[in-house]
Amino acid sequence: MKIQRTFLHTAAVFICLLLVSCNSHGQTPLPTRTPQPQRVQTDRSPRVGGECEEGYCELMYFGMPKEIRSEDTSPGWDEKGQKLIVTGTVFKIDGRTPAPNVIIYYHQTDNDGYYSPRNDKPENQTRHGHIRGWIKTDENGKYTIKTNRPGPYPGREDPAHIHLMVKEPEIANEYWLDDLVFDDDKRLIPFRKKHPASAPRGGSGTLFPLIKGDLQIAEHDIILGLNIPNYPKKQESGHRSGLSIGDGQPSFGPYHAYGPDKGSEACPVCRYGRFQGVLYFVGNKPDWSEVRSWIAFLEQESVKRGKFLKVYFVYGDTKGYSPERRRTQLEELGAQLNVRNTALTFVPSFADTGSKANLNKIDPNVENTFVIFRQRRIVDKYIALKPTAENFRLISAALDRTKGEFFDLPEPAHD
Repeated sequence: MKIQRTFLHTAAVFICLLLVSCNSHGQTPLPTRTPQPQRVQTDRSPRVGGECEEGYCELMYFGMPKEIRSEDTSPGWDEKGQKLIVTGTVFKIDGRTPAPNVIIYYHQTDNDGYYSPRNDKPENQTRHGHIRGWIKTDENGKYTIKTNRPGPYPGREDPAHIHLMVKEPEIANEYWLDDLVFDDDKRLIPFRKKHPASAPRGGSGTLFPLIKGDLQIAEHDIILGLNIPNYPKKQESGHRSGLSIGDGQPSFGPYHAYGPDKGSEACPVCRYGRFQGVLYFVGNKPDWSEVRSWIAFLEQESVKRGKFLKVYFVYGDTKGYSPERRRTQLEELGAQLNVRNTALTFVPSFADTGSKANLNKIDPNVENTFVIFRQRRIVDKYIALKPTAENFRLISAALDRTKGEFFDLPEPAHD
């Protein structure tokens, strides 16, 4: 939804851009006032985040208050439309360490789908409209935005969305993130079919609103630097298997040989993505003693957590592959372990396109890969873990840490 263009550097041209409206209502000319970025990048190193649309990113600083709190209430909160709370944690690039003192700037359309101006302040008359604001993460990386759900652009295919930019304390410039979109928006799936959300900046931007009285609440975590061009910090080196923490968990269809959906190719994240899930991948190097230990542990976790956790063993060994033999093998394993909650599934290989297992990007030559997802988004990941008491505690603690605050709330009705 953003176009990459060359950045403008002159104040005169920038002031002209402030007079241009992105909505169909037109605008009143603004007083001459130029926003001032907090830090100026003076070296010739590549800009973090890449170049930004002309006149777009500078507006983050126009009207920015000196004191910014971790919670903000936008003008939209008191306007017509569905009240919405977006809350979550900003993490460093490892996906686990909270990031304090990060400024998040947001702006959105009004309920009618326009970036409508308001005549109270010059900063509310720009192309970003008047529903805009800032938050700064607290010491635990937490933030909360109170606003209303934006309307989609009239006459356009784009789903309704909220724009985000971040400014990290130690990075010279701001950079934009993937827009926040809504899972229950009828425009989203047709739009994604035409415009797939590959390598989402800062992590998947899809929100899954829940209902609390007359409010909708959506959790959204941000991973700084994830899929951000020229980001100076890199993810830890070592084993590489699976997508990154923060990415959306892909839909794929393994064959269910044993467990709740036996005989089907039910997609784990499609059917049970509402709460937490564990995908336990084993490829070309199975150690069946270890596999049994892990499945027994994960079955206990699933029983303990009830409907809030679904567990899947996904087997993808390519050696001597036969669907019939693989099905029999997992049926016998499930019966031996008396599995009731855990799904024992298989795919021809982790590169298989028919089942779309390839979308998970699993390395078949590591011992195992554990992916924890919540609301169809990867929230933690571990590679090559031995079934020790310490690692059992590690997985259990990860499930505790990443569970949603609002699991008990219902979803809105939607297709």
